[in-house]
Amino acid sequence: MAAQRQMTFGIIVGNRGFFPDHLAKSGREEILAVLEKAGGRAIVLGPEESKYGAVETYAESQRCAELFKKHADAIDGIIVTLPNFGEERGIVDAIRLSGLKVPVLVQATPDRSGSMTIAERRDSFCGKMSCCNNLMQYGIPYSLTTLHTEALDSQEFKADLAWFSQVCRIVKGLKNVKIGAIGARPAAFNTVRYSERILEGYGISVEPLDLSEIFGRIQRMADNDDAAQKKLAEMKSYVASTAGIPDAALLKMAKLGAVIETWMQQTHCTVSAVQCWTSMEEYFGVVPCTVMSMMSNNLLPSACEVDVPGVLSMYMMSLASQTPSALLDWNNNYGNDPNKCVCFHCSNLPKHFFAETPRMDYQEIIAGTVGKLNTFGTCVGRVKSGAMTYARFSTDDRRGIIRGYTGAGRFTDDPLETFGGAGVAEIPHLQKLLRLICREGFEHHVAASFSDVSKAVHEAAVRYLGWESYLHGAEEE
Repeated sequence: MAAQRQMTFGIIVGNRGFFPDHLAKSGREEILAVLEKAGGRAIVLGPEESKYGAVETYAESQRCAELFKKHADAIDGIIVTLPNFGEERGIVDAIRLSGLKVPVLVQATPDRSGSMTIAERRDSFCGKMSCCNNLMQYGIPYSLTTLHTEALDSQEFKADLAWFSQVCRIVKGLKNVKIGAIGARPAAFNTVRYSERILEGYGISVEPLDLSEIFGRIQRMADNDDAAQKKLAEMKSYVASTAGIPDAALLKMAKLGAVIETWMQQTHCTVSAVQCWTSMEEYFGVVPCTVMSMMSNNLLPSACEVDVPGVLSMYMMSLASQTPSALLDWNNNYGNDPNKCVCFHCSNLPKHFFAETPRMDYQEIIAGTVGKLNTFGTCVGRVKSGAMTYARFSTDDRRGIIRGYTGAGRFTDDPLETFGGAGVAEIPHLQKLLRLICREGFEHHVAASFSDVSKAVHEAAVRYLGWESYLHGAEEE
């Protein structure tokens, strides 16, 4: 898996002169210490640029905005910290003048009941409301901490900072993202229809490539090509075993992986959705599952059946959690338990999902149609247990929007005897979720991640991307 990247935040320290301004000085020091401990980087005014490095006057707002502009490409989000009431106009002017369109988190430091004298009283409890009111007036989207006031060194703020970082990674990662659509949508899969135009309206581009171009490039590639041989070695070390897989099939997979990887680099595509059923098997002679599994495991998600919205949902979770995500089917009931179901795929699940390193095998479903010899390349194994986030976002062509759902659950250790990649998922109030999926006409494909990032996915979608999102379980909270 790719290494986790450092987060960079623009920091605005609020201050209002007739409140104790020494609190602005200590508040700035506190937020910088907390960010450093969390491994983050701060872009913030220094004491030589404004009083205590805080923002109060219009001139200080201008200096803060210029600083943010200078580091615009690096800033993932903005954190507004209120060690006292704060000057709401200075805060919103700094954000507006910076021109940044990034998530904003508003934090207010609590008063202590024993320190309510004129020299110590913060009033940030009240100031946060004024700050948010002005952000609303200026049309600046913003996020809130779990508690109205939170100490910067508290466990609550530590958790909120992690959550806000997830939100920021999603928003930044989807900005001008390009999705590679490799092949045509299979005729039998109306469920994966989508609108490129709606996606483009949100800054998400689709780069199509016909399978004939893929096969043509493979045909021109020599067996001893360096890229193909490198991919072949990577594949053999990726799975537990390739026993029983013909060398010719392995070489085909390696060439396929090398060609797709090169094309994605050339076109600057970050993620991909690949046609499989059944052109790949009938006219090329392998399944692309292992190649796709390896990309997903390296945080470059790849979805089946040219399910472009499906891979978009995968990518949101990979950005948030910085772990691999997968595309699964809501596939089977699990006995009589109304809150459990079987999530399954053939499979191209990333290695990260399996209890043990998967073995390579043939695809048992398609083999019945095109023959076993044309279906080598699946990753077979049992999905491990652990916390999960699931999500599905799709284009709604009738309304011209992107909409979806997300929520939290867990994969269990319940016994399951089947083929492909499969696991038992337990989701509170599952029947309500399934009813929503059917009533709203969502697809049977769902993205999943071993993480707890559903609230970040929902916040990014609703607050900053302008999508409709249902957070399952939120009403129970």
